[in-house]
Amino acid sequence: MTPSPAVSDATQDLAALRAALLDVRNPVRVSGAEVPALGPEALGDPEFRREHGVRYAYATGSMANGIASVELVEAGARAGLLSFFGAAGLSLERVEAAVERLRDSLGERPHGFNLIHSPSDPALESALAELYLRRGVRLVEASAFMDLTPAIVRYRLSGLRRAPDGRVAAPNKVVAKVSRAEVAEKFLRPAPESLRRELAAAGLITADEAELGAEVPMAQDVTVEADSGGHTDNRPLVTLLPSIVDLRDRLQAESPLREPARVGAAGGIAAPAAAAATYLMGAAYVMTGSVNQACVESGTSEATRRLLAQAGPADTAMAPAADMFEMGVKVQVLKRGTMFAMRAAKLYELYRAHDSIEALPAEARRQIERDMFRESLDAAWEKTRAFFLTRDPSQVERAERQPKHKLALVFRAYLGQASRWANAGAPDRALDYQIWCGPAMGAFNDWARGSFLAEPRERRVALVARNILYGAAVLTRAHALRALGVRVPPSAARVEPLPEAALALALD
Repeated sequence: MTPSPAVSDATQDLAALRAALLDVRNPVRVSGAEVPALGPEALGDPEFRREHGVRYAYATGSMANGIASVELVEAGARAGLLSFFGAAGLSLERVEAAVERLRDSLGERPHGFNLIHSPSDPALESALAELYLRRGVRLVEASAFMDLTPAIVRYRLSGLRRAPDGRVAAPNKVVAKVSRAEVAEKFLRPAPESLRRELAAAGLITADEAELGAEVPMAQDVTVEADSGGHTDNRPLVTLLPSIVDLRDRLQAESPLREPARVGAAGGIAAPAAAAATYLMGAAYVMTGSVNQACVESGTSEATRRLLAQAGPADTAMAPAADMFEMGVKVQVLKRGTMFAMRAAKLYELYRAHDSIEALPAEARRQIERDMFRESLDAAWEKTRAFFLTRDPSQVERAERQPKHKLALVFRAYLGQASRWANAGAPDRALDYQIWCGPAMGAFNDWARGSFLAEPRERRVALVARNILYGAAVLTRAHALRALGVRVPPSAARVEPLPEAALALALD
């Protein structure tokens, strides 16, 4: 390539400065100051890219119910991203079908699957881990864990062996998504000895694997999840990420591991400025979520994608989570265009105040039967009962002994169906759509406004990712120039979304 011309401060040539910054494949030279070329593939930790075999230190998260679809994973993997399939909420049969399809379509291209903590259904969590081990799945994204469980520890430790160079080779990799220091610490450390011994005694891992487990962290990558869609503590990234990085470094100083975990970040990252700032804070990689749901490859409906494309940064709300309803855990959802958050909150309020379906106030019961369930709660229970008789009969037995648990199962049924109505685009259920979404979606829409990416049909996961990364590279170089004392007007570093052909010219 032809080197970019030097830009003179004296001439204040804004156009030339802008052209030089946008040409990320060549150095920028401004009156004695020079910033080297910086392509998107140089952002983040090179060890992350090396170990996972990807081009970019950029991952797409495992949005549940197949929203992170096989098509999305295929597109991400082929573009050099680390993409995870959204297995949470799906049957084991559907997950196994996805494993088979992705193995056939991607071969050795890196990709992974979700393993979500299921406190209300530990048997399902264990069965999913067993499926991954049986089918040779070598990478999972562990999400919503509050503590280590036998399932995730067994997955991580299975197959550990001593390599010829003395290192412990771990064939099963874990990318753990965390939002609290106490949970992060569990994944940054090796699995506890008591749990390793328990698994070995049960014959679920070997004695050698249990011993070697003392030398590897539970996750080789920990994703710090800030204010995001779905399960979130709404923590600000600028405080959460540095604190977890510092925690990792303190733990390493106290009990050195040969290969300590890397720390990446998710939540609020959907525009170039957010990605650039996250890398500059020391993130080994970034992970996106909400913005990918708005892409054409996602496993949701066109109706949902249109709603997401209209969202602003303030158009989200917290609502009770279906999988952890009784615990009061909440998820972040889209507020604009749907009444789900308000309706779900009403159900939780009723659950907290009453001990059975029969104890509900008559007017409140009529209202939710009319507006939410569209049938009697007795009819809703019969459907819920039939579901659990095939899925987990113990839940029915408990509900028949404990009326409050029966109430919870019925209310959870509405919450669970609400996400499926959104994914299917059920036109008669638009007000009930549960659409997991963080404020990053609004930030992306603000950045894309007026460009071709304002149209939902133009949003493709690889194109969106490469645009975010390209913009982050430009902004990083502008920051470096400012650090060298060069005045760089904001307009000189503004990056607008580029169509595929123009992006290829800039990057490839």
